[in-house]
Amino acid sequence: MLISKETIQIHRVKAQVWSCCPKDWTSFGSYCYIVPSKARNWNESEKHCSEMHAHLLVMNTKDDKDFVTQKLDRKNSYYIGLSDPEGKKHWQWVDQTPYNESLAFWHPGEPNNPSERCAMLSHLSNRWGWNNIYCDQAQFAICKTMKIYI
Repeated sequence: MLISKETIQIHRVKAQVWSCCPKDWTSFGSYCYIVPSKARNWNESEKHCSEMHAHLLVMNTKDDKDFVTQKLDRKNSYYIGLSDPEGKKHWQWVDQTPYNESLAFWHPGEPNNPSERCAMLSHLSNRWGWNNIYCDQAQFAICKTMKIYI
């Protein structure tokens, strides 16, 4: 039996990948973001993010910074996942992403005090940037997690 090209039907099904974020989280790229409603110290903030299967914000690109800061209240400051546990200018991210000084968004003159070992995102002098502060201060925070792919 001969089968002509005209009688052969080829069906291609494109694989669709769906992604989503947990309820009340904001989606951007491959990640989901949320600002918990309660101010906490840095360790409590990281623990709270961890309880939601996330971590404090790791910000590696200007796109991350630009997206996140569009959603924030300029009157508040927000912990991010960057700290200098020993106060020796060895900044590290909570997810072990290597800290890259060329991708840092410090406000001018920051970091300025080795006793201030945690980083926050704040709006000063009409721009968003990082400031180092004491880790025991209560601040809002930004949590980040991977999207869920189905």
